[in-house]
Amino acid sequence: MSKLRLLALLLVLLPARQAGSFAVGEDVVHGTVVINTTASIASTDEQFICATLDWWPQEKCDYGTCSWGRASILNLNLSSHILLNAVKAFSTLRLRLGGTLQDKVLYDTGDLGHSCKPFVQNSSAMFGFNEGCLTMSRWDQLNEFFQHARHRLSPYLRKKPDGSQGGPWNYTNAAFLINYTVTKGYNIYGWEMGNELSGSGIGARINADTYAADLFSFRTILDKIYHAQPTKPLLLAPGGFFDEHWYAEFINKATASSSLDVVTHHMYSLGAGVDEHLVERILDPSYLDGAASTFKALMSILNKVNRSTTAWVGEAGGAYNSGHNLVTNSFVSSFWYLDQLGMSAANGHKVYCRQSLIGGNYGLLNTTTFEPNPDYYSALLWHRLMGQKVLSTNFNGTKKIRAYANCARESKGITLLLLNLDSNTTALVRLGTKTTKLEVLTKARLRSNFGTQANSEAGEIREEYHLTAKNGNLHSQVMLLNGQVLEVSPQGDIPALKPSVVDYSQPIQVTPLSIVFAHIPYLTMPACQ
Repeated sequence: MSKLRLLALLLVLLPARQAGSFAVGEDVVHGTVVINTTASIASTDEQFICATLDWWPQEKCDYGTCSWGRASILNLNLSSHILLNAVKAFSTLRLRLGGTLQDKVLYDTGDLGHSCKPFVQNSSAMFGFNEGCLTMSRWDQLNEFFQHARHRLSPYLRKKPDGSQGGPWNYTNAAFLINYTVTKGYNIYGWEMGNELSGSGIGARINADTYAADLFSFRTILDKIYHAQPTKPLLLAPGGFFDEHWYAEFINKATASSSLDVVTHHMYSLGAGVDEHLVERILDPSYLDGAASTFKALMSILNKVNRSTTAWVGEAGGAYNSGHNLVTNSFVSSFWYLDQLGMSAANGHKVYCRQSLIGGNYGLLNTTTFEPNPDYYSALLWHRLMGQKVLSTNFNGTKKIRAYANCARESKGITLLLLNLDSNTTALVRLGTKTTKLEVLTKARLRSNFGTQANSEAGEIREEYHLTAKNGNLHSQVMLLNGQVLEVSPQGDIPALKPSVVDYSQPIQVTPLSIVFAHIPYLTMPACQ
């Protein structure tokens, strides 16, 4: 009998750099961002940004580096003011609780026949650890933390098979946790079945036919346990690396039985954390483009079944095996991270879960101090500025500029994201629209194209958020917003993210190796109505 475990998924006004003011030897390129104004090309969930918590204990080491500290689900300090404030800053942040060791998690049902023990290192065991146990008291603490965050966390619960052999799922231990959760009134957004068992699997695998049959059993169990509840959680699967043949077979069978709400997949597109070429890949537009094939292939499969099942990136940390210190937890990481947020959204994915909120060398928060790493602020700005509707966006000028645009979140206009991968070239960017022909937007064009006065409510301004590395060091863990260091207060408060106000007539100036979010409130278009 293969067993399936559950895992909880649970404005400072700063002057813009003046056009024509460039560093000695710095090149300048002029370009136009072309946006299709007629209709959006995709839409995300309202809470697109998601992060993960993992089981790894402090003994988890990769390539001689032990980077997890006390960031495990079992021992993370949930009373940290910085941790609580970092989560609350999102208003709603989805969390997926789980990871590789989910294979070895037992739930303390009271009839395990032994004491509930943490993970113990064992070099001969799969993944290097013996089985560990989640007590219900710790599960209570986790849910209390979610509640203390004023319900701004939506936890995900996942279950995972831990073997590669056939046979139906033994759901007894998992069903206990679900029953306990419902009895306590804990609000779970979704239960996910599986962690990296698709295709060839990581450590173990299950064929698509068996997986779909087990998913149907899980749906039956959830329907029974939640039958009297006003709302029911989503059912997600398989949480593995994308294998086109395996996913196609699984999705066809799972959707035919109406068992699957969300199909999830994992991505570590930069390669191993030990790789010496991570920064080169992050700054290579051709390499970044490679991730699109996975997004497109999965959406092609879903479009063929023509059902309501949606796609999520269930886990992505850039580089696998805990990332790479001073790369996936430094400023340079925001280039691949924001690029994949934009690319996945444009390719129909509803949610993107970052590995991890804290832990490893790819956490949004520092494992020891809990202070935000640069990617935390990138994620927070996306959450606050980028709305659900995704717009078709292209940059004409250089391949080193990556451009994405969404309708603005909870405000008028659009938000444009620009990433400059070039180390020596500043881009001066103007906006264009694409209906039947390209039009560069001047004030006159704005009035005629969009039927609005550029100076009516917006005052002929836009709001810009320029992100750079401290001292220009890509490996810095300190991010600057409009030239000001972003840091938590002595009380543990997350800093305000205030834009620079720029005159509409000026181009958006994207300096070398920098990132710009530009909220353009005066630009209203049919796609955002």
